[in-house]
Amino acid sequence: MPDTMISARILLLGGGNMGSALLGGWLEKGLDASKVTVVDPAVGPALQPLIEKGVVHRTTVPEGVFDIVVLAVKPQMMTAAVPPLKAAMRPETLVVSIAAGTTVAAIEDLLGTHPVVRAMPNTPALIGRGITGAYGNERTGESDRAAATSLLEASGPVEWVEAEALIDAITAVSGSGPAYVFHLAECMAKAGAALGLPADLAMRLARHTVAGAGELMIRSKDDPAQLRKNVTSPNGTTQAALDVLMGEERLAKLMDEAMRAARDRAEALAKG
Repeated sequence: MPDTMISARILLLGGGNMGSALLGGWLEKGLDASKVTVVDPAVGPALQPLIEKGVVHRTTVPEGVFDIVVLAVKPQMMTAAVPPLKAAMRPETLVVSIAAGTTVAAIEDLLGTHPVVRAMPNTPALIGRGITGAYGNERTGESDRAAATSLLEASGPVEWVEAEALIDAITAVSGSGPAYVFHLAECMAKAGAALGLPADLAMRLARHTVAGAGELMIRSKDDPAQLRKNVTSPNGTTQAALDVLMGEERLAKLMDEAMRAARDRAEALAKG
């Protein structure tokens, strides 16, 4: 983590799973814990160990002025929880929001004019294996982007987009994406059990297959299409299965329909 970030005063609004995952990553990267204040009315299970050890300071009313404010509360809590932070901010204070479906305009309505970064992480961030899409408003300069990237990278890579509307597409691909993969594992395990495997064995096989294939994609220089071909022998068992999944583009069409539904729902939530 850059020296400038190690000394930055950071206010984290929300100490739930995602907020705590970010905080844990910051501390591992060398952020000075004394510079972090967590604003949350209750101490959740993810934050409890850090509070008990006195690693970070938690409060319900922030004191002083902060360089960076990270909004990690649920969207429905924003209207009540965000405005009280105004007194702890300067005009140049960077705002980084991971509240789903909350637009930059909505954040500016609550806090006024600031550099604002709207980010969409995903749940693998809880184990440091997430990926985050980010967009910065017109007041977000290069130093603000660098600071936001440094913070968000605590849970995995960060990908920037130049149009805010693309955050909704990112939500459909990676924000909601883990649920698609989890459902795939569910379906594989159920099908395996139907073929006669003990249900617990079918689930273990599905879990490890999905996790292992994902890790192989990350580590390999080949794209997913080539990796698929590497596994597929002509007229073999994999080919027989793929003929079902890929015939008439069944899976491709289904994924397109599902992700458009997710994108459309994200747009609707952003509009209120």
